[in-house]
Amino acid sequence: MKAILMTAIGNPDVLAVHDIAEPTITAATQIKVKLKAAGVNPVDTKVRHNGVFYSQSLPAVLGCDGAGEVIEIGTAAGRFKLGDKVWFCNGGLGREQGNYAEVTVLDQRWASLMPDTLSFAEAAALPLVLITAWGALFDRGGLQAGQTVLIHAGAGGVGHVAIQLAKLKGARVITTVSSEEKVAFVKSLGADDVALYKPNGFADAVNQLTHGKGADVVFDTVGAAVFKESIAITAHFGRLITILDPGSLDLTEARMRNLLIGFELMLTPMLRDLHEARDKHVEILNACRSYIEQGLLKVYVSQRFPLEQAALAHASIEAGHTQGKIVLEIA
Repeated sequence: MKAILMTAIGNPDVLAVHDIAEPTITAATQIKVKLKAAGVNPVDTKVRHNGVFYSQSLPAVLGCDGAGEVIEIGTAAGRFKLGDKVWFCNGGLGREQGNYAEVTVLDQRWASLMPDTLSFAEAAALPLVLITAWGALFDRGGLQAGQTVLIHAGAGGVGHVAIQLAKLKGARVITTVSSEEKVAFVKSLGADDVALYKPNGFADAVNQLTHGKGADVVFDTVGAAVFKESIAITAHFGRLITILDPGSLDLTEARMRNLLIGFELMLTPMLRDLHEARDKHVEILNACRSYIEQGLLKVYVSQRFPLEQAALAHASIEAGHTQGKIVLEIA
């Protein structure tokens, strides 16, 4: 079968098409899936640039997100039938095969029926970002109806679904974007107010929108500088959640505000083999499938590349300012 192999640590050109052996079912609870699309996420580029998470040597197949059709079922895999359309977040970190390939094998426990209303490309774009946004907003952030949440980079992959999930919860959503062109996009997703990143930051705009109180929950998807500036605009007794390393910080003001600071790394259950936590990830996909099929949650795929152009997809996402998601389509 065709697959994109990461043959070394480095720039996007270390990704190339190769013919490799098709994976086989080795456990009774596994399913084999003919992949139709694979999501491209920033973590894929970080693995390519920094190396895989495990001791296994290269080459490796990247790509955590996948969607496709079940083509073979293990003797004890009763959740699915042949022809079922599934989506999942599995592999791509250096141990199990990722989804930049024509076929994959995974335990049925980690797959979910994909929404009937989505294409394979749309479905493959979603698992990682949905699980990340849900975990940050609800499990770590404890977001409640009536609260104000500030979601950074609302036009991005995680941000654009986080806005919608927060609105479904009944929260007031403020989001930040990098350009005027993205304002209409995040408004169409349900954002109540939008603050532009300015040379002097975003704190003044958020303080005006919250009358100096700040947001009850702040969700950082950008990095250390944004996290640092967000401390002073998180409401007293609020929660500040990040998906990235905030770096070395002076937390004096955070302590004065009695903030809860949380981290959301949705890869942890896969990396640490925390199976019960991964079950929760599948529950999130099931809940979101219902929202999607009711028309309450949507995905925006801004760029689609054929599998053979994975290197171009990586170059595009690393260029920054991606709106929505990037996907590889697999013939």
